[in-house]
Formats: sequence, C-alpha cells, structure tokens
Amino acid sequence: MTAEIDAAQKVLQEKVLQVQAWGRELGFSQIGISGVDLSAAEPGLLAWLAAGFHGHMHYMARHGLQRARPAQLVPGTVSVITARLDYLPAHTPAHWPAAERQRLQRPGEAVVSLYARGRDYHKVMRSRLQKLADRLTAAWGPFGYRVFTDSAPVLEAELAQRSGLGWRGKHTLILHRQAGSMFFLGEIYVDQPLPPTPPTSGHCGTCSACLSACPTQAIVAPYRLDARRCISYLTIEHDGPIPEPLRPLIGNRIYGCDDCQTACPWNQFAQRSPLPDFDPRPGLTGATLLELFAWSEADFLRRTEGSAIRRIGHARWLRNIAIALGNALRQRDDPAIRAALHRQAQHPDPHVREHIAWALAQQASPTSPISPTGPPRCPS
Repeated sequence: MTAEIDAAQKVLQEKVLQVQAWGRELGFSQIGISGVDLSAAEPGLLAWLAAGFHGHMHYMARHGLQRARPAQLVPGTVSVITARLDYLPAHTPAHWPAAERQRLQRPGEAVVSLYARGRDYHKVMRSRLQKLADRLTAAWGPFGYRVFTDSAPVLEAELAQRSGLGWRGKHTLILHRQAGSMFFLGEIYVDQPLPPTPPTSGHCGTCSACLSACPTQAIVAPYRLDARRCISYLTIEHDGPIPEPLRPLIGNRIYGCDDCQTACPWNQFAQRSPLPDFDPRPGLTGATLLELFAWSEADFLRRTEGSAIRRIGHARWLRNIAIALGNALRQRDDPAIRAALHRQAQHPDPHVREHIAWALAQQASPTSPISPTGPPRCPS
C-alpha cells in the first residue's frame, strides 16, 4: 500500500513539474500550486471590508467570503495553479526607480503607471493561462478548470503567497527576492489534486519605505491599505469626484501610482519581461499633460485600443488630467494650461467640469506638495 501511495505522489509531483516547465515556455516567470483552504484569510478580509477600505468597489463586499473560498466560486476546485509574469519592459534601465521618481518632479509631464504603458495585461495573461490549460488538457485528458486574471472574486495575493510566488509586502503587494513586485498574477482553478508548492518567508524586516513614500498615506499600517486614499484606486476605480484634500497630493499622476514600488528596495532586482507586449506604446510615456488633455474621445479610443487605460473612459481620463493640470498651476502659473482648461470648461460630464473649475482656481504657491524622491532603503 505504501508503494502505491508513493507511486501516486510521484505522478502528482511530475504533473507539477510539467505545469512549471510549460509555464516557463509560455513566458511565465514562476508557477506555483496552492490548496483551497483560505479560511485563515477570512477574518482579515472581513475586517478590511467592515472598515470600508474597499471604497466604491462594491463588488468586493457583494462577493464577500466567496473570494476566500475557491471551491464555492468554482465548484469542484481542489487546487489552484498560480502564475506570475514580469512586466518591466525589456529596455528598462537599471536606475528605473530613480527615473520614475524624477518624472514626478516635472509638473507638466503626464505620469502613467508602468504596468499600463503597454498592452492590457488582462489580455496577455489570460491568453497565456488559457494556452497552459489547453496544453494540460492535451496531456492529462479533459478536466475541470477556470482561468482568472484580476477578473473575479479571487484572493490573488493570498494564493500567490501560499504557493511560494513571494511574500506579502507591507504595501500589501507580493514581493519576490529575485523579482521585487513588478509582476502580474493569474490563476487557474482546477479539479485536479496537485501537491502545493511551499511558501516563502517574508523579508521586509523593519523597512517601512513603502509606507513613507505613499503620497496620500493610503498604507494606514503595515499590510493594511485604505483604497479610498490610494491614487491607483482614485484614478482608475473611482468614478466620482476625487476628494479635494487628496487632489494636490496626486501631483501629475494621471493613471495609477508606482510610488510604493519605486521606494521598495527589493525592486532593484525587478526582472525585465521577455515579452514585447509590455513595451511602452508611442506617444504615452513622457507625454505632456497638455498633449493628452487635447485628445478627443475618438483620439482616446484609438490611442488606448488594447490598453488597460481604455477601461476608465474618456471623461475619467480628462478628470484625472484636469487635477494634474491644476497641480501644475500650483507650481507655476501657465497661460497655456489655463487656456486648455477653459476650452474644456463646458464639457458635458459634470465631474469633468467640476475638476476643471477646481484646477482653474489653483494658484502658484511655494508650499505646494512635491512627491518624495528620497533613495530607497536597503533590503533586510
């Protein structure tokens, strides 16, 4: 009987090695396996929701504990294949964190989060996960599965941590010793019993660089994020007016924010992606606020085709840029900026009009907030 059990375990281990090898061939940086008992994560999830830290992301509360119960979301699931995919463009310079922080010191430049400068990661990740599932089906025969890429109530970071893709950093993102945090996560829920890959230990130590770097202090405590203050949430997920006290702190960030990642010392080890999908598209990186504010809705749809940016729509795009233009006026009064804002002052969207009015009311001040640019601390 022992010999039979050992043989069965060997077959399962060989399946895991197969998944990992094929995942690497498809460009994934790492493949792990997690079990489905996430009950230990449920109290933290409930407390986060009870505090209202999810903001207007009502789907998070609506799905409730389904996020922590894979077998409830996809009946029959007994294992989860986890994947990470590095996304720094191939030609990213070694000093990229400092270069990104320098962008924040140029008020007229529009800053888009690094991950969104190329092709929509949902499309890239989902396509490759599906190819991996197809390959497994061909090798194992038909089995039940479902692919996820930030697209359903899935506790991605918890599954990634449990399967050894990294540890949870104090900014709540997953960190890897050889890759930092500059990667995407994806999952395949499967009805196949696969042995879990071991988790890794944490290595944040006493470092608090990410907490100090957050412009809006959205990381309210280590491992605890209030999305309502997070610039990524405000510029992407939030569809209403952005609270006025937070607007000056957004600076020239118009889509997302990388500050907690550029401050993290582990990201000196971030890996470049072998995929051309994440190379920045022309006309976006380094563009001025005025150039992007001048895009018509047709321009916006054409230039963001295949990009994650398209999901926020043209009105939210203008809302975000209006805030950045107002913050530029807080640094230096510029007739060209005021003229551009006046041209859009009667925009049909009320939120756009309100944010433009706010921007036009801004005056240059020597005490206007500037984003932190201090060097990151050394890894623990």
